[in-house]
Amino acid sequence: MSKAYKTIKQQKNQQISWITLDRPNKLNAINNLMLDELSEAIYNAEKDPDVKCVIITVAGERAFSAGADIKELQKLTSETAKAFSVKGQQVFSKLEESSKPVIAAIGGYTLGGGLELALACDFRIAADCSMFGCPEAKLGFIPGWGATQRLPPVVGLSNAKRLIMAGDMIPADEAYRIGLIDKVVSYEDLEAETEALAQKLCEYPAEALKQAKQVLNPVGKADLDSGFKRETEAFGLLFSLKDMRKRMASFGSQRNKK
Repeated sequence: MSKAYKTIKQQKNQQISWITLDRPNKLNAINNLMLDELSEAIYNAEKDPDVKCVIITVAGERAFSAGADIKELQKLTSETAKAFSVKGQQVFSKLEESSKPVIAAIGGYTLGGGLELALACDFRIAADCSMFGCPEAKLGFIPGWGATQRLPPVVGLSNAKRLIMAGDMIPADEAYRIGLIDKVVSYEDLEAETEALAQKLCEYPAEALKQAKQVLNPVGKADLDSGFKRETEAFGLLFSLKDMRKRMASFGSQRNKK
């Protein structure tokens, strides 16, 4: 588990596999390479008999993840957008379907694809400075890595529409109130609180947690595969529209000036 990655880090501490998003200068934006490396790291943790719990954390204090890398999004066509959507869905589904419990330790901005990554985890503990949202509609497209399917069962349809359609950004206390996160702590306590939960889970029989997860995950997610396909088709369609291209180009130029 000591392989040197370019966009993430993976370390094992006793029975816990720590997977760290490591692009702090890019607000831990998720690109194709990170998806590939995440997929490998998830596989490593799944196959390691000594690992009983996985924690997803990040480098830097500003963001858990600002979402998909805008530079890669700007290059997508309708067809490559569909492939990008499917790839992210598959990686995050691998995380969700892992036999081991997965905890997201969230600090800072958790937007778009970053929120979709957190939604694929079993538990979400957030620092009180965190902000959550799905800003894709403002740029003319929609989430493409599972948020349209995973968010409504977690927060309810109305709140999911508020986040995805209205593009509202909400603070940690509001995210906790609607059930998006399980606990709010200070940033200084985030790592310790997350590790404490992981250690607690490590004490339980692994097979019991595996079976519980397999039984619980499908609840409220009937026909998830069809939902993912509809998400992918809509995601690809929107990348064929000129208005979306203009909005994304404007957003990209504004970000580059900062």
